[in-house]
Amino acid sequence: MTGPEGVGIGWRPEIDGFVAELPGLRFVEVIAEALPRSGPPPHGLAALRERGVAVVPHGVRLSLGGAQPVEPARVAHLAAVAELVAAPLVSEHIAFVRAGGLEAGHLLPLPRTREAVDVVCANVARTQAELPVPLALEPIAALFDWPDDELDEAAFLTEILDRTGALLLLDIANVYANARNRGDDPLALLAGLPLDRIAYLHIAGGAEQGGYYHDTHTDPVPPQVLDLLTELCARHRPPAVLLERDGHYPPATDLRAELDAVAHAAGFPLVTR
Repeated sequence: MTGPEGVGIGWRPEIDGFVAELPGLRFVEVIAEALPRSGPPPHGLAALRERGVAVVPHGVRLSLGGAQPVEPARVAHLAAVAELVAAPLVSEHIAFVRAGGLEAGHLLPLPRTREAVDVVCANVARTQAELPVPLALEPIAALFDWPDDELDEAAFLTEILDRTGALLLLDIANVYANARNRGDDPLALLAGLPLDRIAYLHIAGGAEQGGYYHDTHTDPVPPQVLDLLTELCARHRPPAVLLERDGHYPPATDLRAELDAVAHAAGFPLVTR
């Protein structure tokens, strides 16, 4: 499988200097829509590429689960930025973000129905036809389930992956959040997923609020999520894991420690050495 390896972090301009100083960093992920379609990538990303750090564009606006076909211009942009940064693959979410011309501004969950499977698979096929590299799909964290679900989450995801041939971007924090909010066992979901299709993992922090666990990306990774990462890696060793942070960045020493904790939990070499 071609893709990232080792430990990475989500690249953001606010932590460009911090990321540049991590000697053991193997890859970064950048929001695809934040990259220019042409011209040089941001200087920090170009410098990382020069030292052999892989760059993975991560889309957030395709709306692969939307009832309308994916917009060709958005797919073309994702394909162009993949070539711009010489990406090994790109990733997007199994979700929808717009309907009837209205933008939600959030990743919204799909009803786990066979009709929804058909919609996602059609949009994924349209996207794959234009991409120069493989596509990995990420299931999202959701605060609710639709009442007309026909499939459990593992069956829903597996059917989409089987029919499209796409890879899996598994977010361990999302697995934990969904299981906690539903009162489910996260290990039961892992047991039902095709773990051999994992391209890489996400891990992020979250917090309890209003009776729900929220996948915030602005809080530290809790011990329970690190434990789940360790359990997953004991069952099937993924090629790579990436820490997502989107604001409220802690001091550099704390962020280094969090990266090394992720590396240790996954059984990878430390990033800061």
